[in-house]
Amino acid sequence: MADFGPKEIKKLREMTDAGMMDCKKALSEAQGDMDKAVEWLRDQGLGAAAKKAGKVAAEGLVNMKVEGKKAIIVEVNSQTDFVAKNDKFVSFVNETASHTFDNSLCDAESINSSTINSQSFGEYLSMQIATIGEKIVVRRSGMLVGDDATAINGYIHANGQVGVIIAAQCDTPATADAMTPVLRDVAMHAAAMKPKTLSYKDFDAQYVADETQGRIIKIEKENEERARLGKPLLNIPHYISMAQLSDDVLAKAEADIKEKLKAEGKPEQIWDKIVPGQIARFISDNTTLDQEQCLLDQKFVMDDTLTVAQYIDNKAKAAGGSAKIVAFIRLEVGEGIEIEEEDFAAEVAKQMGA
Repeated sequence: MADFGPKEIKKLREMTDAGMMDCKKALSEAQGDMDKAVEWLRDQGLGAAAKKAGKVAAEGLVNMKVEGKKAIIVEVNSQTDFVAKNDKFVSFVNETASHTFDNSLCDAESINSSTINSQSFGEYLSMQIATIGEKIVVRRSGMLVGDDATAINGYIHANGQVGVIIAAQCDTPATADAMTPVLRDVAMHAAAMKPKTLSYKDFDAQYVADETQGRIIKIEKENEERARLGKPLLNIPHYISMAQLSDDVLAKAEADIKEKLKAEGKPEQIWDKIVPGQIARFISDNTTLDQEQCLLDQKFVMDDTLTVAQYIDNKAKAAGGSAKIVAFIRLEVGEGIEIEEEDFAAEVAKQMGA
């Protein structure tokens, strides 16, 4: 059996960040062989990870890296907010983001099946779990890439809970350069306003139909209460998305507007000055879903007289060119994860039973 003493234990601890007693046991199991001791600790790390597999990891951080014509964004989850602020966890997230960017890994599956520092990412992650002491999950990731005429930028909110990367296709590389800082403002908008998709064109027809029916039922119920209280009733929408406003629908809306103008005695020669504004109002009133969930149709937070699409168009024209947002990825820590609530008494009883 090979000899080992305090110096070897200290060295192994510095290499692995494992506890002193764990390092002593690892060297004993490995008969003093440092490499085998590291492997033994790694195996124990796998054991620690398995024990934590049933835990819910809904805290954590979002990180990104943007450089040139490429951007990546990664969500890494921990079990507690306390660990999410731990320097070792933050360092792990930063290293994962750099690894993802350097290897152009487009999703979490690619990250988790990759190799990092001459070992599988799974082994590397297990060592982090053993060191940090909580379940850690690389949950989601995304990547945007473009050519010389693509502008790419992103934004991470100060607390690291929300991040956005975004890309716009421009007419020239010069316009792309001018639009790059503009996209950071739009990424900040997306972080705050939570768009679910880029455009109404991305909506499924059934989703729009279900949302329409749901909103009608909700307003009808609210109107019942308003009627009881003697308050003005809310308007019940016929449409909620541009996806529903066909040429026939818009033509009928225009005909109705003209009929109303005629009934009001407005001179026909001034209708062309009134009708466009009325049509714009009709579209605005009947595209509430788009305004809530579609990035391009949302009112821009820094100038609510413009939609995001209009803001981008204005900025591109000011730069002497044209630009169109073509993609964005927004990640928010823990989004969509269901956390099972357990009251304190039940938790104590559970522990006592164990």
